[in-house]
Amino acid sequence: MQRQERSVALEIMRGAFAAIWLPFTWAAEAPAAVVALVRRATRSRGEPGQAAHLARLNTGKWTRELLKHLEWRRLEELAAAYFEELGFRTGITHARADGAVDISLYAAGAESAGILVHCKAWDAYPIGIKSLRELRGAMSSANVAEGVMVTTGRFTPEAVGFAAKENIQLLDGAALLEKLAGLVPEKALALLKFATKGDFLTPTCPRCSIKMTARKSTREGRMFWGCTNYPRCKQTFSSATITPE
Repeated sequence: MQRQERSVALEIMRGAFAAIWLPFTWAAEAPAAVVALVRRATRSRGEPGQAAHLARLNTGKWTRELLKHLEWRRLEELAAAYFEELGFRTGITHARADGAVDISLYAAGAESAGILVHCKAWDAYPIGIKSLRELRGAMSSANVAEGVMVTTGRFTPEAVGFAAKENIQLLDGAALLEKLAGLVPEKALALLKFATKGDFLTPTCPRCSIKMTARKSTREGRMFWGCTNYPRCKQTFSSATITPE
């Protein structure tokens, strides 16, 4: 009788271990495509903190807060669309080391660009003279006499002084908001819908042109943006806008 009871107990334990081990066995034998689908499904829930940021943003009208949260690539696209609404033809050149673009503006009927535009997304620190010198150098290389620097942030006094001497117009967050408000309502609304379509918060990897993902450093626990192609691409962005949910 005792032997029979021990035998039954052993069978129960074997069954329990088999049930526990089954998911690990399936994972080891699962096709790579299935595993990839599971990973994508997990990522589709959104990046940490992004849903909370989106919920707090009013995407029904242009505001400084909305402009501040536009990722850098979407800001470039918005700037190009804005100048097209003003009647310019735009040309995009991917020639900058940081992955950002030169936006060339052509007046109606002109064969050569008359204005060169650079954009800088919001940063806690004001845009300094370094970015203005980069724009001035690009203007010289393109043989363009006028430049525009667009940012959703602000500029340092040194940058303002440099721009005045070098024929560079500065559009900070307040000025850009004023320019958008100055458009006819239909155009302003069209640009608003364009700027807030899809994921306009998560930055784009400048090397791979794909959305980045929120990561956490193992040493300091600091949140940052990393490329989803890591380790093939090690591009990162620091960010104070990522908060774990």
